Amino acid sequence: MQVTETIADGLKREYTITVPAGDLEQEITRRLGEIGRQVRLPGFRPGKVPMQILRTRFGPSVRGEVLQSTLQASSAEAISERQLRPALPPKVDILSADEGADLEYKMAVEVLPEIPEPSFADLGIERLVVAVSDEEVEQAIERIAEQQRKSEAVERPAETGDILLVDTEGRIGDQEIPGAGGKDRQIVLGAGSSIPGFEDQLVGATAGENRKVKVTFPADYAVADLAGKEADFDVDVKEVRRRLPIAIDDELGQAVGLENLAELRQELRQQLQRDYDAASRLRLKRSLLDKLAEGHDFPVPPSMVDLEFDNIWRQYEARKEASPAVAGVDAISAATEGAGVEAVPAAIEEAGVEPVSVGAGGGGGTDVIPAAAGSAGADQSDEAARAEYRKIAERRVRLGLLLAEVGRKNNITVTPDEVNQAIAREARRHPGHERQVLDFYRQNPGTIDALRAPIFEDKVIDFIVELAKVGERKVTPQELFAIPEPAGEDTLPS
Repeated sequence: MQVTETIADGLKREYTITVPAGDLEQEITRRLGEIGRQVRLPGFRPGKVPMQILRTRFGPSVRGEVLQSTLQASSAEAISERQLRPALPPKVDILSADEGADLEYKMAVEVLPEIPEPSFADLGIERLVVAVSDEEVEQAIERIAEQQRKSEAVERPAETGDILLVDTEGRIGDQEIPGAGGKDRQIVLGAGSSIPGFEDQLVGATAGENRKVKVTFPADYAVADLAGKEADFDVDVKEVRRRLPIAIDDELGQAVGLENLAELRQELRQQLQRDYDAASRLRLKRSLLDKLAEGHDFPVPPSMVDLEFDNIWRQYEARKEASPAVAGVDAISAATEGAGVEAVPAAIEEAGVEPVSVGAGGGGGTDVIPAAAGSAGADQSDEAARAEYRKIAERRVRLGLLLAEVGRKNNITVTPDEVNQAIAREARRHPGHERQVLDFYRQNPGTIDALRAPIFEDKVIDFIVELAKVGERKVTPQELFAIPEPAGEDTLPS
């Protein structure tokens, strides 16, 4: 085999590879001999079929198989001999493969860059620490008590604070509003409505009464087709219910599956602390990635950036095409519920030789559009959005390669037990369909990379944090969630 380098430009390499015709012929003859020992043809004993007949009968297909296997083997050998680390599988273009002639082809490959050894001691990151207060626990208990609050039917006109059990239907002119109709809806009067005046017109209603409610949707209503339009609702009141006083006692704990109120308090405190710790870790992680991005500016393979950009762009276009809210919005639910209060893990390959393709997913299949997507929406042209997202893609690839290199050099791996635990967690997210989830991963081994990548990423992040000088700062929950997102919202999905 002869290998000639024709291009060495940055991370791009191109070679012309020639495999002698004699080597091909030798392999074809060997393969035909194997077939001859196995095949049964009329008039010939097993193993006694003449080579010429074997060539006539099986030669073309065997030659095709040999060419394919030779391409794979020779390109892998060329890569190994030159100690290349491909970013993605090489591209092969056959120049000559005529029968009796040498096999000649071009192999183009992008290699991984030389990644500088990062220093973690001077990153200057801090961990935000939040302690759960007794007041927060009590507020959480009160919210649960409100959810568990009981009610009783009353024979009187409805008052603010009562619950109405209703059947509804909504129209704009002769056109029915999708999602506005429903049976046995519950409306809490005074809970706050996104449609001004809706609840006010139900105060004083009695069981068995039909109320005609006329409203005008706000000009900035989430569903553009309804914004600013007048609507008529038919509301059949089936029952008026008075809410009983809130009860905070052991029965409240038992109502949510615990022993008593004390156990409920303990569980809520632990849950709040877990939530704060998770938010704090996310801040720490994003800050760390920002610092790494600021301190490293090595070149990255364009093909990996293209793949990551394509992944981001597909999400961006899907977001553009989607309506701001489901067209069949439930107008009554909106009136009664009131105001409610990151991709390169797939570029990580522990072996450090062939990272899998960027954008294959990660972080529980939740590869989201960066928060920057909001600023790159209607107010920007597609050209401006493309430029912005290509920068994001390049940053994601660079950070992914950096984390992969840190993991490779420090022998950080994902164990089978960790993958199995991730699959089990994914199954628990789909109650009643656990078996289907397990079968899916068993039948599609490639999808496990989407679970393995974020685990690996988190283990590398934890490794770096252990080496870095991490300060701590106590903050309130409000301060924790009010701190602006770090500049790297375009970094790896969490």
